[in-house]
Parts: sequence; C-alpha cells; structure tokens
Amino acid sequence: MTEQNFDISRRDLLRGGLAAAAVPAVSAGAFYFGYSKVKGSPVRVGVVGTGDEGSVLLGAINPDYIQVVSIADVRPYNQHRAFHGDCYSDAALKARPGLMSVYNWKTEAEARSHVKVYQDYNELIANAKADGVEAIIIGLPLHLHAPATVKALRLGLHVLTEKLMGHSVANCKEMARQAKLSHRHLATGHQRHYNVLYAEAVDTIRRGVLGNIHYIRAQWHRGNSPGSDSWQQPMPKEIKPDDSLANQLARELASWRRELDSARGADIASWSRKIAQKEAQLQDHILAKGGEVAGRGEFKSAKGYGYEDGQYGDYKRPAAEELLRWRLWSRTGGGLMVELGSHQLDAASIFLAANNDYYLDRTNSTKDRGQKIHPLRVHVSANRNLFGLDRQVNDHITTLVEFPAPDYDPTTISGRKRKICVQYSTINGNGFGGYGEMVFGTAGTMLLATEATKVVFRSDAATKVSAKAGAEAALDTQSSGPAQKAAGGGTADANVSRGYKEELEHWAWCIRENPNSADPTLQPRCHPKIALGDAVIALVTNIAAEQGKSVAFKEEWFDPDHDATPETDILNDPKGKPDLNKSIYG
Repeated sequence: MTEQNFDISRRDLLRGGLAAAAVPAVSAGAFYFGYSKVKGSPVRVGVVGTGDEGSVLLGAINPDYIQVVSIADVRPYNQHRAFHGDCYSDAALKARPGLMSVYNWKTEAEARSHVKVYQDYNELIANAKADGVEAIIIGLPLHLHAPATVKALRLGLHVLTEKLMGHSVANCKEMARQAKLSHRHLATGHQRHYNVLYAEAVDTIRRGVLGNIHYIRAQWHRGNSPGSDSWQQPMPKEIKPDDSLANQLARELASWRRELDSARGADIASWSRKIAQKEAQLQDHILAKGGEVAGRGEFKSAKGYGYEDGQYGDYKRPAAEELLRWRLWSRTGGGLMVELGSHQLDAASIFLAANNDYYLDRTNSTKDRGQKIHPLRVHVSANRNLFGLDRQVNDHITTLVEFPAPDYDPTTISGRKRKICVQYSTINGNGFGGYGEMVFGTAGTMLLATEATKVVFRSDAATKVSAKAGAEAALDTQSSGPAQKAAGGGTADANVSRGYKEELEHWAWCIRENPNSADPTLQPRCHPKIALGDAVIALVTNIAAEQGKSVAFKEEWFDPDHDATPETDILNDPKGKPDLNKSIYG
C-alpha cells in the first residue's frame, strides 16, 4: 500500500483527524508509513528481556500483527511486569500495560497458558522452533544484543532489537552480515523512524518551508542526581546490604501495606497491584546466590547468567548490581550517548537527509534521494562532576557533530566545503528544558519537543522563544523585525504515538510480505545499514569522550561489508574486527 492509493496526503492525517474516514481498515501509522494488515495469522514472537524497554515494546504490540508465545527474563520482577504491567504510576502503566492487558487475559495463570516463560534467553532461542516462534524481540542489556541476534538469525528467526544495535561497531557489522546470510529481517528500535511527528517534520523540510538547514540544536536534560537516579534503581538488601538504597524497597512495601489497610473502594485494587509488584521486585534478591522463587521456578545467580563482580577505586560492585544497573557500566551499557543521544542524532541525520533532498530537487540533480547523511567529525566534552564512583558512565556530554552540507565538496581546494553543525547536550542533575530538537533554516525554525509537539516559526531573524502565562508561544526578535507567532503547528492529536507500535507493526508486515527479505523495497525502515549508521555516531562519540579529542569519521565504518571499525582504527583493539565465528554466538 502506498500513499498514491489515496486522494489525501499524509499531512492531511495531521489536520482534523481524516485518518478514520480515509483508512478504516488500518491504523493511521499504517497509512502514513505504507503498510497494511498482516496476511494470515499474526507473527508468533518470543520476547527476550522484559525490563523497562522490553515492557514498553510488549505494551505497544498490536495483537492483529503479533502473538507473543514466549518470554525470557532473569529477574522475577521483570517477569511480573511482563504480565501485569508497571503499576507504580498511571504514566508507567500507560507505557507498560503488560501482556494481560494487551491480550485481555484475566489472570496470570491464563496468560501463562498462552505464553511460555524462560529465565535464560538462550533457552528461549534454542527452543524457538519447537515453541512455534517465528521471530524474536530483544530488550536485553546492550552487551547481549549481538549474541542474541546472531543466534536467532542462524536459526532462521527474524529479529527486532532495541537500540542501540550493538555494543560495538564490530558487533553491529556481525549482526548485519548474519541477517544478510540468513535472509531474515533485522530491525532496530530507533522509533523516530516511525513517529508521525518526525515524518511530518521531514516533509516540512523537503518542501522547503525552512529554507536551507544550516544548524541543529538538540538536548536531553534529566533531573537525575545522587540518590534519585532512574538508572540506579534500588536493590534488595540481600544483594548489597551497605548500598545507600538497600532498604528503600522494604520501607516502601511496609508503607504501602499500611495504605492498603486504610484503603476503600477502587483504591484497594490499586494498592494491591502496587504491593504485588513491589513484592516481585524484592524477589530479585535471588540473583545474589540463586535459588527457588515461589511460582516462578529456579533461578541462577547473576554470575550464572554471565554478570561479573567489579571494583572501581573503593567502590565494590557485585555481579547482581551489574545486572540490575547495567546502564551504568561500560561492559554492559553505553551511557548517555547510547541510551539518549543516539535517538536525537538519528533524528538530526534524518532531517539533514531531507534537507539534502530539498537541495537536489532545486538543482534538478539526478542523484538518489532519501540517502542518510553521515557525519564528518565529532568534538566532545564529557565529565563526571555529579555522581561518585558508583558508575562508569559520564554525567554530562556535550558534542558538536559536523555533517556535510548538500554542496560539500572535499575534492578541491577551491571547492565548497560548507558544513552543517549539530550541537547536542545530554546531562544529569537538572532537567530544565527537557528534551527535543531545534532545526534552524534560512527561512524558518522548527521546534520538536518530547516527541509530541512540533512548531514552525517562519523567520530568519535572530530570535528567542518566549511565552507569557496562558499565552501562545512566540519568538521575540532580538535584532530586527516584529515578534512572530508560530506559522505551523504539530499534530491534531495530543496523544501522538512515539512510534513503538508502528515499528512493531511494520516489522511484522515485512515478515509476512517478504519472508526471505529478498525484496529490498520491503524492509523495516531502520534496517541494518541505517541502524549501523546510528550506532557509529553514538559509539565513536563515546570513544572521543574517553580520549578527550575530536575524531574524524571514516566512511568505511558505515559499510556493513567492510571490516574497518573505530575499535581497530582508533583503539587498536585486535578484537574489534567483525567475526561471525566467535564462540559467544554459538
């Protein structure tokens, strides 16, 4: 299904809710991104890793496209959330409603009659064919993306993995090569490729509304601070008795039980669900030594699942802490650039590709349009001035990434070498400004905030954003010209999808329409070559931060079929070369 099948444009979806009348058989996302309902039965899927992001993906599943038949997670807490959802707040439950809600199962026992549960992801993948699984969704910690993906692809399973694609560029290239060898779809969860708001922003740029893009500024600021960090969640005291958050879970459970004692009406059910979730979180203590968990079977210790003890200065970290707080450690995670920056620099490169299309259209060029733009160089400042030694990742990162302008020509001294700079910052300790992107063009400025709002200002004057209480946002001109109001708004629906639902639907549709991945026009939007580009930017930025110097990108790093990687070229790591024969992949 393509846009040409309809008399209205995709932009019309964002003006007055035309989607329901125009495309009653499919979702607005399906209409917008060119797919339909899956043929035949829903794709049978196993989900490995049902933590924070894995549970978001579970909650975004459309049962008409995907049937979950097995899950795997080493934490009792994550198994509980996979079925019941995250009941700690209304916002958490909306993002992670759980499989019982998705499939309208009334009890966990009923849900388990449909969904087989494993602790170890390796067991789920090994038994996938016997369980009737066709494809795997991966929500594991970053260092396990490549091993799980390659194993699944070798068994003939399609894969959708959370971002970042892999822990290293070598990992990413191995994943891409195995997908090609196996003739299976491999998608990576950079959901902005399926966010209608960002698709409309791309259309705005391609139509020349902003003129020539010459600068992009983006940020993701969080108020996380010592003692209050979403990446440093409290652990059961049996794992680490001297941890500053060791008794928090037990204190909260006792307090909630008192709330239940005095609750009335609907509050009784609400507090009961929260208490059941807290009890499941406390069951994670089993990961210290391993053992039986009532109703959930036998679990190994964190070391049994491959996690390691560590020491950083005077700070000692048990293996179970590396598992529960995997984002904080370099062996298992990638820090701010991987978890946050990769999304926004992905968006920036998408915008710059649209800007390149606008230039090619104006110059009547015969070059291919829609090509993602690769950066030239990255300059980084990173520091650890907020948290202590209880982590390895940086607290703040500020980057300047240089991209080639459409007429960039490095071949001659007299040639045009115009560049476009993308400035990006991601910090902890102060969440002022939240997160979003600001795109500057010669004819206007576009603001995108929290993946839900887009505003276009038509001016090339020096400006600043201001707003009085209760008034419409405006740009005040500092140098010349009158204050101006927004020339274009965002979507008509305030509850615009962030793209998780659409990326899952389209992946399933591609599996049914093009099961052997033979047709290059029927691929997930964030296929291996696109996902590799996003990974290169984030991982090279981390290397530049660690070494305290700017780094020039090599085009070979973006080529899945080339052996060059930044791990070998910058770090001189002999293990940084792609190798599909590593024993870790089985």
